[in-house]
Amino acid sequence: MKIPSIKFARSTQDGFFQVVRERVDEWFRQQDISQKGGNRMVYKSLGILALYVLPFVLILTGWFTPLQMLVLALLMGVGLAGVGMSVMHDACHGAFSDRPWINRLFSGSIYLLGGNVYNWKVQHNTLHHTFTNIHEADGDIAGRFILRFDKHDTCLGIMRLQFLYAPLLYSLMVLTFHIKDFVQVITWGRQSGPVVFRREFTTLLISKVFYFSVILLPYFLLPISFVQWALGYVGMALVAGFVMASVFQLAHLVEGVDQPLPDPEGKIDKPWADHQMYTTANFAHKNWLLTWYVGGLNYQIEHHLFPNICHLHYPAISRIVEQTAHEYNLPYHCFGSLSAAYASHIRTLYALGRP
Repeated sequence: MKIPSIKFARSTQDGFFQVVRERVDEWFRQQDISQKGGNRMVYKSLGILALYVLPFVLILTGWFTPLQMLVLALLMGVGLAGVGMSVMHDACHGAFSDRPWINRLFSGSIYLLGGNVYNWKVQHNTLHHTFTNIHEADGDIAGRFILRFDKHDTCLGIMRLQFLYAPLLYSLMVLTFHIKDFVQVITWGRQSGPVVFRREFTTLLISKVFYFSVILLPYFLLPISFVQWALGYVGMALVAGFVMASVFQLAHLVEGVDQPLPDPEGKIDKPWADHQMYTTANFAHKNWLLTWYVGGLNYQIEHHLFPNICHLHYPAISRIVEQTAHEYNLPYHCFGSLSAAYASHIRTLYALGRP
């Protein structure tokens, strides 16, 4: 894996990140609780996993009509997105539990999405979290054919309409795992050496075979055609992809956030934590149900500053982060509702679709 050679400005000992980290650590000491999720995360994860697994089990019973099974498949998509945001995400960051083996176990829930742990950790944990919204370093804003997420990328004429078609393309996120995973493992695995490449490529092959062996069970066990199975599977994947991709976009592709360029020597003029405050946004703090379902991803600022802290604690520590940001004259981008954040995202897509 090749890490971009980008450097951030040094943070002073009395800088923003040092102070906010000390205050957050002190809050946990006063509360006498772990920064991880513990049993609460286990119980929550079992509930989220049930939202994905139970509809699948009901489909396998054969008690339902094809139309009813399609509805159950769409419900699986809602559960699948929940698994990705509320279970896998924390586990891959090591924030799920104090016990590493539990983090490894639940990070494997990404295989239920048809994804891959190694690829996710490279693209998301390493590249995205380190180089957030930086041109050609953060793959999450890299240009994708007819999509322009980076103001420094080339603008094509068709992109004037991306504010209309981009949300539809977000639905393909889960389906693209099956091709993108092989490309990324070959690219990043080889850069990491032959041992890593062989291990991760073997893991990828085994996980894909297992995934499709399970997801194809309705076709083999029930009196349905392949087309009917495909409609259910694609419907599930489209729902999950749309939900996950949309939620992730609302954190970094909205009005007010920055997309800085390094100077010719590859340096960013802000310390890393300050950079996160300029490139990240929160939304819908008062919506507890949304916070529960999306795994605290509406508290993206707190997540980027403290990715190893479980999302269950984000609402509490957000008050500390916001107050400290104001003291240091740093932005704290936060939209009051999901609809406000989504509207800002659409306006941003509209603006990016123009040179």
